Amino acid sequence: MNLMKKLMFCIMAAMVLFPFAVYAGGRQDRNVVVVYTPFRDEFIRPMVDAFEAETGIRVELTFAGTGVLTGRIRAEAANPIADVLWGGMLPTVVPAIYLFENHTSINEPYMQPGFRNVEGPITRFNLNASVLMVNTQQLPAHIQIRGYADLLHPDLRGRIAMTDPGTSASSFDHLVNQLYAMGNGNPEAGWEYMEAFIRNVDGIMMGSSSAVINSVAAGEHWVGLTFEEGPMPHVMAGAPIEVVYMEEGVIFQPDGIHIVRNAPNIDNARRFVDFVTGRDIQLMMDHNLSRRTVRNDIPPGAPGNPRTLRPMAQINVIESDLARTLANRDVWLARFQQLWDQI
Repeated sequence: MNLMKKLMFCIMAAMVLFPFAVYAGGRQDRNVVVVYTPFRDEFIRPMVDAFEAETGIRVELTFAGTGVLTGRIRAEAANPIADVLWGGMLPTVVPAIYLFENHTSINEPYMQPGFRNVEGPITRFNLNASVLMVNTQQLPAHIQIRGYADLLHPDLRGRIAMTDPGTSASSFDHLVNQLYAMGNGNPEAGWEYMEAFIRNVDGIMMGSSSAVINSVAAGEHWVGLTFEEGPMPHVMAGAPIEVVYMEEGVIFQPDGIHIVRNAPNIDNARRFVDFVTGRDIQLMMDHNLSRRTVRNDIPPGAPGNPRTLRPMAQINVIESDLARTLANRDVWLARFQQLWDQI
């Protein structure tokens, strides 16, 4: 009987202690990594498939705008669900940096100067640019779109697609690009243009970055404010789509990849970050998926490859002041909303 009591005691103790032991051992209780991302499924799917095949770890994806996803991570902070936020440019993510874990990727020595993780939680993933997407079949012949100034043409009123800069990182990047480009380097001088631009948008706000792309591709709008990779599937499919790098200047910003603080599958999260910033994946992304790498050891894509993006030397690249942008982000968003509400 004593032996039976001891056996029952051991079983009950194991039932009580086992869940704690699993959690305490690196919080790795599932062979999964939960990823929140603003990227389109079509873009990230080849990389996700490669990670799952290489590691046997399943990737669970949730798609939404960067602002929506950071808000969700903030709301879940006491009991995190996500392991990784994959995407989101610095002006949108840095204000929420406290939501993420410090992590130095094994690929950090290969990052281009200026794109290395000096903050702790922010690993650069790719380099992105704001562009205009034009439906050349729908655009009237008398309208030429070479940059932001052309978006003020009166016949474009109500034909410009954009989404909310308060919830979309790509839209906020366009707001910053517009202010700096049209203000000749001084964002405060760009608001006169922004007022005229907002008036020409005519109160039409798309629900997401994908909606902007799809609307222009379908001809519902003639031009859209988007990001460099977004129109490429339509270009590759032979659609009448042109990607315009604004003649007034283009700001390049890195997208990041970030591990959520107290991520439930943190070891898998670290492995995921290291995998997608590795050379093989970055080479695939740069040469086949129309996103620029942040690594310094990737050769340029072949000139004849339609996926190869325009060399930066052929683009009027301008700079923004990240510190100034971060300090004024809420002010600029409020001012944009005030102008929008007045239309």
